[in-house]
Amino acid sequence: MIEIREAADGEILGASIFQRRYGQNPPKLLHHVMAFHRVSPYAEVPVCYVHFTPAGKILFGGGACVDDRMIRRMPLTVRNSIRVNGGLYQMTLTWALRHFAPTYSAIFGYCGDALAERIDLAVGFQRTSHAHLLVYWLRDLPADECERLIAQAHAIGPF
Repeated sequence: MIEIREAADGEILGASIFQRRYGQNPPKLLHHVMAFHRVSPYAEVPVCYVHFTPAGKILFGGGACVDDRMIRRMPLTVRNSIRVNGGLYQMTLTWALRHFAPTYSAIFGYCGDALAERIDLAVGFQRTSHAHLLVYWLRDLPADECERLIAQAHAIGPF
């Protein structure tokens, strides 16, 4: 009853969730990953949104938000299944990591939220030497290349 996918029209489909969480529209970016709840054979509603911005070999992830109102409307069995699997954000993030692994070297997150950071770390993100900057390595890289990519991510500031 939950499907996770990249949505080409994610800035439209995720707008209500994103506006509720951040008070603005989602950015018009290349990658919008969303979880949808199938409410009938012919209808689905978005329940989780995360965007990813490419920059060469890396992605910057952000804008994670979950529609808790829709979760409360789901059948108990679906809610329990989501909970057993770590929650919608963790499920969506895990899907995105697998989805982007063939194309990118790393995904960076800038995280100031304790709950989001806990989930990021649970799926394998690592802290860097910079406050709030997390990284998930999608492939093994030489140490100097890792440091260069961390510096690149840090240079843009909060994202």
